[in-house]
Amino acid sequence: MTGFSTADLCDEYKGDLQILDPAFMSFGKPIFSGEIHTVSVLEDNSLVREILERPGNGRVLVISGRGIESPALVGDNLGKLAVENKWVGIVVNGAVRDTPFLNLLPVGVRARRVFPARAWGGGTGDEGQVVRFGGVVFRPGSWLYADEDGVVLADRRLSSD
Repeated sequence: MTGFSTADLCDEYKGDLQILDPAFMSFGKPIFSGEIHTVSVLEDNSLVREILERPGNGRVLVISGRGIESPALVGDNLGKLAVENKWVGIVVNGAVRDTPFLNLLPVGVRARRVFPARAWGGGTGDEGQVVRFGGVVFRPGSWLYADEDGVVLADRRLSSD
C-alpha cells in the first residue's frame, strides 16, 4: 500500500486495527508497510540474521526480544542485510544499536530502546509464531502499517489506496 496514513487507516477501519504502544522509537525510513513475519529470541540474534539473509519480499520482520532490555538485537550489519534482501521494516521488542547508520538506511526500524552492546549468536529462538508486546498481538501473515503517527496492525492487507 502506498500513500497511506495511520490516522486515516484508524478512521476508516475503526475497530479493525490494533495500535502499537507509542513508546517505540523510529529509525531509518519512517513510512513502511508489509506483511508480518515473526521471530522470538532471547539475547541471541543468530536466527534474526538467518531470517534477514532470506528474501524479504517486502515483508516486515517482527522480533520479540521477550522483554529483555539488552543486548541489541539489530545493528548496522543486520539493517544492511534487510535492505539487500528487500525487507521493508523491522520492529524490535528490545534494543537496537548503530542508530546513526540505521537512520541512513531505506528500511523502517522501530525499537523499544538503544543499547551499545550486541547480542551473541547461539542459534536459539522460535520463528513464525504469534508474539505479543506493545499492547498488540502480531500474527504471521497480518499486515503492519507505520508512519510518523504510529504503527497499526490489520488482520489483512488494507486497500485504501
